Amino acid sequence: MINIAIIGTGSISIAHIKAYCQFRDRCKIVAFADIYPEKAESYVNKYQLEAKVVSDYKELLDDPTIDAVSICTPPFTHAQLSIDFLRAGKHVLVEKPMASSLKECDEMIQAAQESNKLLSVVAQNRFINPIMKLKHVLEQNLIGKISHVQVDSYWWRGYSYYDLWWRGTWEKEGGGCTLNHAVHHIDMLQWTMGMPKEIVAVASNTLHDNAEVEDLSVAILKYENNALAQVTSSVVHHGEEQQLIFQGEKARVSVPWKVKAQKARENGFPYPESDADVESKITECWEQYPELKYEGHTGQIDHFLSAIAEDKTLLIDGIQGRNTIELISAIYKSANLGIKVQLPLDSDDPFYTRDGILSNVKHFNEKKTSVEGFSDATITTGGKYE
Repeated sequence: MINIAIIGTGSISIAHIKAYCQFRDRCKIVAFADIYPEKAESYVNKYQLEAKVVSDYKELLDDPTIDAVSICTPPFTHAQLSIDFLRAGKHVLVEKPMASSLKECDEMIQAAQESNKLLSVVAQNRFINPIMKLKHVLEQNLIGKISHVQVDSYWWRGYSYYDLWWRGTWEKEGGGCTLNHAVHHIDMLQWTMGMPKEIVAVASNTLHDNAEVEDLSVAILKYENNALAQVTSSVVHHGEEQQLIFQGEKARVSVPWKVKAQKARENGFPYPESDADVESKITECWEQYPELKYEGHTGQIDHFLSAIAEDKTLLIDGIQGRNTIELISAIYKSANLGIKVQLPLDSDDPFYTRDGILSNVKHFNEKKTSVEGFSDATITTGGKYE
């Protein structure tokens, strides 16, 4: 039995609690830590758990009964919490974003290596059927050389979203929609395409003047093979119609699922009809990939528990989490300094450290309101990939 502690009981922690509760034969939630312990107590009662509650996470570091922790706190706390628990001999599953800077990511990875404990970063969209199927199709090289990827990370958040005390500030949230919303799509992009060689980006705050950070950014990534990717990160798009589109030499595939393959006439112009043979092979590859038993947070937590119990390799570890933060850091560097950014970012780069980032980013506005919480803790997950 793997004993779990939940660190932070904000809205996202509910997804972790529900997931762990699906595997009561494999794990048990034995502790919560939150600066608002009454919130944690309400979850203990709601989910009928036999778990202790503390207001200071440090009380759990030396608890020998705890095997692993889920860190569900605001982004600016992720690094220190992860490092402390790893050094205390606990496996760590940390919510996105992994950390506020590459330096913090490297310190977390080092702590995991030194403690010989698992460090995994939440990327629950990898654990859904459409994304797994798309990844499988791309790995079969059925669409040929990829020339262009379109990533639409479209979310919508009302004005009051940034009233929460830690949101909308560079210091505590670490960034805006690029870091805290598009992180999922940027993770999926680097998972499928690898790391680019250069990035150019722009960012703006268009509709949330109660936040220092961006609510919209657009980035162009260029790869070694000259392929381009465009990433739009947003919390101003009504409808939240999210998609990833891969244009290849032989065909186009995407989530939500669509396949299109065109044939060229002698003069290079397309025939009106599609290349049915190519489309059929790609569709068959998509449909034959086995369905996942669990999806989303539940799928990732199932995987995390298996990795602990069976010494399996993590699908997303600290290195993978760091790759995503490096891309986001490069987007912020380009958007704030108005330059083309070459990758990788070195340790002497101003956007490698948290202090360097804070010294170089623009404050679009100053935060006007700060509330401790909302009475409605509902989280919606935006567009679907079906």
